[in-house]
Parts: sequence; C-alpha cells; structure tokens
Amino acid sequence: MLGLTFAGLLLIILALPVSVETRGQLLSLIGILLSAAIALSSTTFIGNIMAGIMLRAVKSARPGDFITVAELTGRITEMGLLHTEVQTEFRDLVTVPNLYMVTQPMQVVRSSGTIITAEVSLGYDVSHVDVSRILCEAAGHADLKDAFVHVRQLGDFSITYRIAGVLEDVKSLISARSRLREAALDALHAAGIEIVSPNFMNTRAVAEGKVFIPEPTRKVAAVKATQAEDVAFDKAEEAASAEEIRKSIEVADAEIAALKDEKSDAARATVDKITARKDRLIQQLKNAEEQLKD
Repeated sequence: MLGLTFAGLLLIILALPVSVETRGQLLSLIGILLSAAIALSSTTFIGNIMAGIMLRAVKSARPGDFITVAELTGRITEMGLLHTEVQTEFRDLVTVPNLYMVTQPMQVVRSSGTIITAEVSLGYDVSHVDVSRILCEAAGHADLKDAFVHVRQLGDFSITYRIAGVLEDVKSLISARSRLREAALDALHAAGIEIVSPNFMNTRAVAEGKVFIPEPTRKVAAVKATQAEDVAFDKAEEAASAEEIRKSIEVADAEIAALKDEKSDAARATVDKITARKDRLIQQLKNAEEQLKD
C-alpha cells in the first residue's frame, strides 16, 4: 500500500504541467524527505537489533525466566532479534522492544532460588522474640528455606515485621507468596496473637475480652486447587522446556566432538548412542516449537 502511494505520487509529479527544472526540484525534495524518514526509522530498527544481540551475548535472561522491567513483571516466552515477548501473571502476552529492555533496569529471578517476603503489623504487647519464632515456623510450613524475620518499622501503634525465606522452586513464585501469607496468618492465630491494630477498640465498640481470631473449622477433604502458574504461564513453561532441550542438544554436540578422534569400537558405539539421543532431542525441540506457534 505504501509503495503504491509513493508510485502514485511520482506519477502525479511527472504529469504536472511544470518545467523540467521544477519537476526535478520536486523529485529531489521527495527524495530528501524519503531519505530522512528512512534514516529516522532505521535508527530505532537498528537499535532494536543491536539490543537483541546484546541480550543474547550477555545472557542475563532466557525463555522461561521471571523478569521485571520497569512496571512489567512476567515470564519470558520468546527472545527475538527485534523484540522480547513476556507472559504476565494474567496470562497476557506483552511484546517489548529490545531497545526498551536494555535501557531499563531488568530484574531476573535466579533459577536456583529467590527470597520471597511478607509483612505483618502486630501490637507492642507481643514479644518480638515470640513473633520471630512463630513466623519462622510459618515460613517452614510454606516450604521456604533459611527463614529470617526483620523488624521493619516501629510505628505509633504497632510494629511491622517482615518474614522472608528462600524459595527453591521459582516456578511456583506467585503461589508461594500466597502460601507464606496463609501460613503466617494460621501460625499467629494458633499462637493466640491478634493481627489487629491496638487502637481498634477506640474506633469500634466491641465486647470486653473479645478476641479477633476465627473459630477453628472442621477438617474437610482438601479440594484440589489449580496452581496459578499452570494457568498463567503456560506458554512461558513451554518456552522454558524448549530452551532446556536446546541446552541438551548442545551438550550432545560437545560429547560427540570430544569423542570425534577416538577410533575404538567402544567410542564409536558411544557416539552412535549420543547421536541417536540427539536426533530424539531435535524431534522433541521441533514439537515444542510447533506448540509455541499455536
């Protein structure tokens, strides 16, 4: 469409009843404007390509990783030469220009584990020693390692505590944050500690001695709940699987190269096995890439 418009404009200029000199000046003007437009657009285009090369060279992130860039948080599903595709916790796909990725601070969640936290405010009538012990136990129930508690703020009416621990399975990052808060809530209530501001009595009339802890509920059969990450990051999970297969293929290539000069029958048999494994991995990679296109 753009080409037809440009061709039509040239035909109009050529058909104008003007002198050859004037027609040449008009064509020169159009050429200058077109060159300027291409130069301005190519700056962004080339910048995105250079940024894409930089991201590949630095290898700070790869498909499947949790990242935060500016206000965008999600998992990488695709890293192209011009853009990076990110899947948010609401299952939406966001396309981010690579130039934006390298000009903004990027936070990458380490695959080996990350620290997750939760904060709670409690009254001055509760010992901080007891609070630290109870919250650390809650972190253990939430499957966190090396838990610790910090006093974040000494307010006018309450103390703000932060419970933190190492989450090794980063794929369950969103659910783990919820589990930590649930575990802290249950542990504090089980210890008879109210999660309520001390000035609560001054703003709402309640019976003397009223304790704001829910009554124990009967145990019922657990309902199998859907894991949030299974729904939100389906494409990101497939991208991570494809990336792992690519790494396995690279390992197979390295093993074949290491045995290339070996002449023994055992070495040749090993190379045949590795080659067969590599062929299977290549087929798995093709299937994974086809699923990503759907």
